[in-house]
Amino acid sequence: MRIIHCADLHLDSKLSANLDRERARQRRAEILHTFQRMVAYAQEHEVDAILIAGDLFDTKNISATARNTVLYEIENHPGLIFYYLRGNHDRDNFLSSLEEIPDNLKLFGSSWTTYECGGVTISGLELNEENRGQAYLSLELDTRKFNVVTLHGQESESRGKDKTEIIDLKQLRNKGIDYLALGHIHSYKIEKLDARGEYCYPGCLEGRGFDECGEHGFVELEIDEERGTYTREFKPFAKRRLYAIEVDVTGCETSVEICKKVENELEKEGCEPESMMKIILIGSLDISCEKDVPYVRSRFEESYYDIKVEDKTTLKINVEDYLLDESLKGEFVRQVSRDEALSEEDRAIVIRYGLKALAGEEVE
Repeated sequence: MRIIHCADLHLDSKLSANLDRERARQRRAEILHTFQRMVAYAQEHEVDAILIAGDLFDTKNISATARNTVLYEIENHPGLIFYYLRGNHDRDNFLSSLEEIPDNLKLFGSSWTTYECGGVTISGLELNEENRGQAYLSLELDTRKFNVVTLHGQESESRGKDKTEIIDLKQLRNKGIDYLALGHIHSYKIEKLDARGEYCYPGCLEGRGFDECGEHGFVELEIDEERGTYTREFKPFAKRRLYAIEVDVTGCETSVEICKKVENELEKEGCEPESMMKIILIGSLDISCEKDVPYVRSRFEESYYDIKVEDKTTLKINVEDYLLDESLKGEFVRQVSRDEALSEEDRAIVIRYGLKALAGEEVE
């Protein structure tokens, strides 16, 4: 038996934090299409089931396009079983809109539900405040079968800030679980659960923000029901990859030099052209450095789908260089340097822009 384990697709996510309105619309369509591509992959590779471990959608107000596309893929692949466990972002809006639940869409509820396919069982429960106390005690599995269990929540001893449920792994040990299919954490993670089984977060199918950099995709399982063994493989599948790269520009004197350091770092990382990119400039620059962040961004914006440049550099100034300067510039530097109401960082900023203004340069 072959199973795809995915989670946290977050279809119809707004994506407004990092993208403008048009790019966000494009990206929502891309993520929805990645779901379609995953279904096509499943059919092409003779996968028997797709297990969605929560957060198929991102919000209760899902678009008709997202709802109809998901339903179309389920109904037009009757030989492929979809196991759908709702997560903390999912609501009843998708299911309540269906006149009839397709035969190949299998759901879970607030008590354990188990589906059997030959020698494989797939059990799931949607954790909530009412059932969390008895959830672990009420799980009963046939240890003679290959047991897949699915839950959505945070692997932690304390509640997450988004009020997701907590999964207590200790109480799931020695229950006869072979593969614990989890959702909620947006990066791939595989660990031993006990002597018999493993637990796995496949991560999100597509990265949406720069806290979700790296490879994203799903996990493919191939189970040998007779032997009770399986193999697994993480499949990178996202259309775009997100990068957040720090570039130390210490010592640069011009925007051109800064761009060169950025270019070298991007080549070293091997960033794909259609990626989403955030460049974080770090290091210490002299107060006289000519640094034009919009120019740096424009230098690379045609090479990537979307690029942001975040300036975290600090400014340094040697006040002694201006002690004997009798010009207006020297007097300005000395006056600002003696202002105790300003922090060292604020002094450097004031001096930088003051010197630009005195030199007749445009100050933004």
